[in-house]
Amino acid sequence: MDLYDSEDRLQIFPEESTRMRREDDHELGDEFIEENTPRIEVSEYPSYMMMGSEQRDWRLTGETAQGEDLGFMGWGSAGQCQDLREAYRYSHGRASEEYECYVIPEEEDEEEVADIFCVTCKTPIRASEKDQDEHKQHEVTPLSKALESAKDEIHKNMYKLEKQIIEMENFASHLEEVFITVEENFGRQEQNFESHYNEILETLAQKYEEKIQALGEKKKEKLEALYGQLVSCGENLDTCKELMETIEEMCHEEKVDFIKVMCLYSDRLGKFLKTKTDVEISAQPDFEDQTLDFSDVEELMGSINTIPAPSAPVINPQAPNSATGSSVRVCWSLYSDDTVESYQLSYRPVQDGSPGKEQTEVTMTIKETYCSVTNLLPNTQYEFWVTAQNRAGLSPTSERAVYMTAPCPPIIKSKEIRSCEEAALISWESGNLNPVDSYTVELTQAEMPGASGVTESVVGIPTCECLVQLQPRQSYTIYVRALNVGGPSARSEPATVHTTGSYFPLDKHTCHPRLTVSEDGLTVVRSERRGPPREPVPSDAHFTRCAAVMGNLIPVRGRHYWEVEVDECLDYTVGVAFENVPRQEDLGANRLSWCMRHTFASSRHKYEFLHKTTTPDIRITVPPKKIGILLDYENAKLSFFNVDISQHLYTFSCQLPQFVHPCFSLEKPGCLKIHNGISMPKHITFY
Repeated sequence: MDLYDSEDRLQIFPEESTRMRREDDHELGDEFIEENTPRIEVSEYPSYMMMGSEQRDWRLTGETAQGEDLGFMGWGSAGQCQDLREAYRYSHGRASEEYECYVIPEEEDEEEVADIFCVTCKTPIRASEKDQDEHKQHEVTPLSKALESAKDEIHKNMYKLEKQIIEMENFASHLEEVFITVEENFGRQEQNFESHYNEILETLAQKYEEKIQALGEKKKEKLEALYGQLVSCGENLDTCKELMETIEEMCHEEKVDFIKVMCLYSDRLGKFLKTKTDVEISAQPDFEDQTLDFSDVEELMGSINTIPAPSAPVINPQAPNSATGSSVRVCWSLYSDDTVESYQLSYRPVQDGSPGKEQTEVTMTIKETYCSVTNLLPNTQYEFWVTAQNRAGLSPTSERAVYMTAPCPPIIKSKEIRSCEEAALISWESGNLNPVDSYTVELTQAEMPGASGVTESVVGIPTCECLVQLQPRQSYTIYVRALNVGGPSARSEPATVHTTGSYFPLDKHTCHPRLTVSEDGLTVVRSERRGPPREPVPSDAHFTRCAAVMGNLIPVRGRHYWEVEVDECLDYTVGVAFENVPRQEDLGANRLSWCMRHTFASSRHKYEFLHKTTTPDIRITVPPKKIGILLDYENAKLSFFNVDISQHLYTFSCQLPQFVHPCFSLEKPGCLKIHNGISMPKHITFY
């Protein structure tokens, strides 16, 4: 009970009157515990709350409350009561809307375990809840089936997630390659810029030195010319001044002296005046326009903006389904800022390690970043590499990537197909020299109107054999594809399978040398040749004592029926035997075979049903011309019938922990014809 939160909480301390508790009990109705409440066993509390005993009596009677000093209802201190209240509210409490009371319910019987799953509500429920209104119209399924379905869905999602992880890892690897390529490309460009920059600086410095030296020489030349002209002008000026002073002095002389001196200086003055004085400045002070030739610098500056050779392309890994038996589609990428005029794609078959066997390389020039390479061998690995080209030159070669062509179509062994009403065992030859990753079997119901697409596919088959589950009394067209990393092969040639009865061929590998199996594998003949029998291929599978052969029955449990057409005067044995039946013994002479044997002598027919050389005493009055044989794995029985008169001949009760095979033997010349792939007669279905 909530002792602290409600304003109208119940006072359950011992000093409270019994009347108040009973009034509150009456108000709470069934949700509270009456005075005559039966004993409730409390067994689901934690160990720290069990005060000395596993079970306690919880009764709200005044006598108990007043007659015993139980503290808080006999549960110890207030703190312990608080722990109890909180724990019970968490696990088992039911709250009254008005009083917020939590009452310990009576211990119920163990709940029924949920055993079905409501698909609509997506929750497990008990079988008893299936017909309730909440789930009445809902779709339900057994819990185990729902669990398997959920596991399958999780496995599918995990497979998709793993596939996505692989794709993301490949994408991250590709990004890393592009990142490295971009980094290397920018590094080369930085080095190129730095080299051009240093070259430009060296050229400018050389130009500066040359211009400074030329200006110095020009300056020196002009200054020297002006200085020489200045010296000459000074000398002339001094001479003029000296003549002027002399003439002035002569003017103050006596006439006689003046005349004498004047004659002398007149000649000198005349000569001086006749001398031409250069008053033109030899070097002008203005400067010539010094044009600087930066053509080579401009050429260097222009070379910085010249398109560089492209970086190495990044060849992509082979994409799924990107190949056929004779072609592959190769793709690559390049840094987007690179200018490319064309690509050179080269390839060759992957070396198989044989010494002295060089593979021819093929190179082609293309414009796009993809190419479909044709005329290749099927199921063969090729390594590809690519370079980019522009007017600046070729890029470095990309990393080499291995691509693989799709396989050749497999070859179905139509004559070795075995079938029954529920399944078919298909075998085929790979048709490829190199191994493939897996095979896919595709089935189409031939009798369905307009059925041209695949109705079912069995994928991921690792070997050249597959047991396929089918529908009874149908006809199927079957194809097989081989798969590798390049993709699937083309379809094989079709094979037809009928699920009417059990169909099997005779196994020529078990055939006695004196017997011959027909081409269709359904007739065994013993000829009247008197010469030595043909030499068999050495094998432990051949019968050597009795002239017998075994059939390849499909390894599927259930009921199998076939018929054998016989001659009344023929000595023969028909039945079943395990795979490891001794080849040096007669059929029926051991515990591994169950047979019906007929011998004809002196116009008398003798029939024996042999197992471990023993036979029951059975008389057959009408010699059968066609014997029906029913193998029933489910009931562990082998039955024989006279087909023409619908007569039951005999039934073995036999334990068959392993699969058995039909067996046939001819002791004298003659033939046995097997009829299989037929429906079971109605009179036999009751056995």
